[in-house]
This record gives sequence, C-alpha cells and structure tokens, in this order.
Amino acid sequence: MPPERRDPRLPTTHDVAARGARIRFVEIGEGPPLVLVHDYLASRVAWDDVLPGLSARFRVIAPDLPGFGESEKPPPSRYRYDFDAFCESLVDLIAALGFGRVSLCGHAMGGAVALTVAATYAHVVDKLVLVNPLVYPPRPDALSRLAAVPIIGPFMFKQLYGRTLFRSRFLDGGQTVSDGVASGRVDHLFDLFDVPAAREAAYATMRAMLDTRPLTASVPRVSAPTLVVWGRSNRSAPVEQGRRLARELGGARFEVFDCGRSPAEECPEAFTRAVVSFLANDAGG
Repeated sequence: MPPERRDPRLPTTHDVAARGARIRFVEIGEGPPLVLVHDYLASRVAWDDVLPGLSARFRVIAPDLPGFGESEKPPPSRYRYDFDAFCESLVDLIAALGFGRVSLCGHAMGGAVALTVAATYAHVVDKLVLVNPLVYPPRPDALSRLAAVPIIGPFMFKQLYGRTLFRSRFLDGGQTVSDGVASGRVDHLFDLFDVPAAREAAYATMRAMLDTRPLTASVPRVSAPTLVVWGRSNRSAPVEQGRRLARELGGARFEVFDCGRSPAEECPEAFTRAVVSFLANDAGG
C-alpha cells in the first residue's frame, strides 16, 4: 500500500537515524521549513504552545535532541553530548528530510546548538532565531557548581537530583508561568529525565555547557539574518547579553519580552507574532 498522506494540520511524530543517535521529532504545517531546538533538560514539548501559530505559515520540525525527550540516549562513550555533536545530528536530520535550507530557532542551550549550525553550515541556515541563547558565560547555579566537583558532583547529579530541584529550575528560574499546564509539563520532563541513560546524557551535556568559549568564537562566522529574543526577567542571563549578541552579530534584530527564561511558553502569542513577522518579512512575504 502507498504511504498515508500527511495532514499538515495535525502533528505527526517520526524517528530518523541521525549521526550517533536516533532522533524523534514532531512535524506539523506546510510551507518553508522551520526547525525548533529545545533547551537543556527540556524536549520538543516546550514548543507546544507556539506550534499552532507557527505551523500556519511554516512546515515546523521540533526534534528531541539526542539524550533528551524521547530520542535515543546513547552512553557518553558513544555520543559526545556537546554543541558540535548536537550540530552534526541536526544537520543529519535536515538532510534526511530533504531540506536544502531551513530557518532555525533555538532556545537557551538549543540556541547555542542553532548558533553552531549557522556558524559551521552557513549554506543550511536561511534565517536564525536565538531565544535567550547560551553564548556567553552564564551565572552558574548551585547545581552546576556542585556537579563540577569531581566524584561528588556526578554522584549528586545522577543519584540525588530529584523532582523538587528539577521543578525549581523551570518554575523558579525567572520563568513567569506557574499554572497547571506548565507544572504538568515540567513533571513530564522530569519523568523523561529520571532514568539512568537520560541522567548520564544530561550530566555529560551540562559539563560541555560550562565552556562557552567555542560559542563566543563562533558568533563572527554567522552570516544568516538573525532575530535575538530575550526575556526581561531571565535570571540566568541579563538583557545586556542579548544586546551585546545582537551587536556582535552585525546588527541583528533584538526584541525583549516581559517574561523570564522561556518566551515561547510564557508569552506564546507575542513570541509567535515576532517570529512569523521576522521570518516572513525576510522571505519577502
């Protein structure tokens, strides 16, 4: 039988074999391709509130990065869990879907991955949206400082990092959403995280995130038109970092929202309008 035709109005979930790991992603909409890259300890569900609006204009692909969500979680001995590894996996995903060029939108750690793709594979990225991206050294939180301690750190992170600490990262870290939807989403993310393979992957990723020098060095190599989005109440990275990044990207568009660390979840309508306006205008639409 021929394959069933995809209804672009409905989200569909697929798997693809990317470099080093199987990636699970959701696809919805039709039009120019737009790839959404989630933050650390998150998954594609972080984009659920903006999928309807974005998919009205774009063919949206929202993957779980290797080690996170429902994607494969190979051991760190087989997958590096750094920005370059995530970059290569995303490029493989884009190639597997048959896209020549895509718009790329990344949040926080996902913004670092998107930036790496744009700097390394300029021919793949049409436009770039960076949402509170990790580029400059962040203000280290207690977990990062503890996890960096030899022997004790890995044990604490992999064995004792429980639901309460996990929830506090999302719901008390400058994020202004604390309703039942957000709370349930964070509990879902913790359940995905609370298995040995996911904890191993998350710890390896966190160690890689401590060194942002490769990200800072990659900024001058980005040539794609870029929108930088920042949450005014983001406690881990002040707005001044966003202004600096927009300048160093050669005058990128810069927008600030009255929210915390996750504009796509805290003010999804305003976020969607800003992203659609930027991408559509650059596309001549």
